[in-house]
Amino acid sequence: MIEKIKLTSDELRLISLFQSITSATARDCIVDEKMDRVIFVVNKGQMGLAIGKGGTTIKQLQNVIPRRIELVEYSDNEDEFLKNILNSSMINEIKINKRIDGTKQAIVVVDSKKKGVVVGKEGRNAEKARLLAKRYFHISNVLILSPEQTINDNNGVNM
Repeated sequence: MIEKIKLTSDELRLISLFQSITSATARDCIVDEKMDRVIFVVNKGQMGLAIGKGGTTIKQLQNVIPRRIELVEYSDNEDEFLKNILNSSMINEIKINKRIDGTKQAIVVVDSKKKGVVVGKEGRNAEKARLLAKRYFHISNVLILSPEQTINDNNGVNM
C-alpha cells in the first residue's frame, strides 16, 4: 500500500548526514518549513541508537542542522505508527474509519487532561501526525479527541 516516497536532494543530504552522525538508518526525512523542523523516520528498533546515551547523538546532529529535529520510529501498522508519532503512553484508543468518499480518517482518543500535550505546542504533534499518516497510509485526516467529544455524520466535531 505504501507508494514510493520521492525525496529531494536536500532531504537525501540530510538523511546521509543523519546516518553518518547517528549510525541509525533513516527511511525518510521531511523538511517542514511551516514548523521550522526536520522530521526523520527511523527504522523500527533504532530510536535508541539515533538518540544516543543521554541524548548525545541527537544533540550532535542538532548542532549541525540549524532546525529543530524530531524523530519518529517507523511501523508498518498504522495504529502503532500513529502511537509512535503522538506518544503511545497518552493514547487511549485509535480508530481508523473509511469514509463514504473512500478516504481514511484516524480518530485518536486521549484523556482530556493530556490532550494539549498530545496535540503539542501550536499543534506541532497533530500536524506531524497528519503529515506522516497521509504520506505512509493515505489517511487524509487525523482527529485528536477526548472521550467526551463525539463525531457527527458530517465529519465535524461536537463538543
